[in-house]
Amino acid sequence: MDNNNWLTQLLMLGVGTTSLVAEKVKEVSDELVKDGKLNPDQAKEVMDDLVQKLKSEQGNFETTMQRQLRNLLQDIGVPRQSEMDELRGRIDRLERQVRDLENRLWR
Repeated sequence: MDNNNWLTQLLMLGVGTTSLVAEKVKEVSDELVKDGKLNPDQAKEVMDDLVQKLKSEQGNFETTMQRQLRNLLQDIGVPRQSEMDELRGRIDRLERQVRDLENRLWR
């Protein structure tokens, strides 16, 4: 499974949900303006506030999802990139040591 693709799809779901909520609130505010329960300036202010809050929450959602995904990957034993890099370095050092020993034996 491509973890980056999965994360991207999950984040896009959050963006889509945010857009859907904004659309529905706009419909409700338009209806309230039409019914005379809210004036257009108030409706615009409410929409602007809501969109700002949704954008802020979307950022929090993304951060939370990334943290949870990182924890999940750690729980199931997937190594972090830094751990993989460290292991590659250790393997390279061991391979050099083996080559050095082999060269000493063949002299």
